[in-house]
Amino acid sequence: MTTFTESASTALQLIVSMDTELLTIVGRSLAVSAAACALACSLGLVLGAWLGVARFAGRGAVLTLLNTFLAVPSVVVGLVVYLLLSRTGPLGFLGWLFSFKAMVLAQAVLVLPVVTALTRQTVEDAQNLHGEQLQSLGAGPLLRSLLLAWDERYALLTVLIASFGRAVSEVGAVMIVGGNIDGFTRVMTTAIALETSKGDLPLALGLGLILLGVVLLLNMLIAAVRRWREHQESGVAPNLPLGVSA
Repeated sequence: MTTFTESASTALQLIVSMDTELLTIVGRSLAVSAAACALACSLGLVLGAWLGVARFAGRGAVLTLLNTFLAVPSVVVGLVVYLLLSRTGPLGFLGWLFSFKAMVLAQAVLVLPVVTALTRQTVEDAQNLHGEQLQSLGAGPLLRSLLLAWDERYALLTVLIASFGRAVSEVGAVMIVGGNIDGFTRVMTTAIALETSKGDLPLALGLGLILLGVVLLLNMLIAAVRRWREHQESGVAPNLPLGVSA
C-alpha cells in the first residue's frame, strides 16, 4: 500500500508540474488517434451510410464480414499492417514502418470497422423510419444515405467520439508497427506497458490517470450530446447556467 501511495503521489506531482516527458507522450498519443480517426471516419461514415440504405446480393455476407472485423484483436491488425509496410511488403517502398504514419495507419484500420458498423446501424434504423418517404420523392440510395446521415448527425457525432476513445486506448497494433521508440513513436498505452515492466510506476500511473481522464471526458461528451439531442427533439431548451440566455 505504501508503494502504491508513493507512486500515486509522485504521479500526481508529474501531472501537476506538467512534466515534459509526460506531456510529450500524451500529445503524441492524442495526435496519432486524432489523425487515425479523421482517416477512418471520413471513409467509414460514407461507407456505413451507404450500407445502411443499399440493398444488393451478398449484403448479408458483407455485414457478417464487417461484424467479424469488429472482434479482430488489435495485435492481428498490427501484424497485418507490419507485413504490408515491411521492406518485402507491398507498401514497403513508403518507408513508414516504425513511424508516426505507421501508427496512424494501424489505428485507422482498427477503427474503420467500428465507425462503419455503428454508422450502418444508425442509418439503417433511420431508413426503416423515413426511407420510404424519401424514396417516394425520387431519392436514390446514395442521396438517401446522405440525407439520413445528416438527419442523424448528432447520433453519428457520438460514433466519432466513441471511435476516438477506441483509438486512444489501443496498445497492441501501435506497439508492433511503431516500435515504442522513445521520443518518436511512444504513446500513452505503450509507455504504460514499458514503464510498468521497468518498474517506473509513477510515470506509468500518471499516464494511466491521464488516459482514464481522456476516456472519462469522451464518455461525458457522448452523454452530453445525447442529452442535447433529446432536448432538441422534444423542443425543450437544455438547462443553461444563470445569466446565460438560449
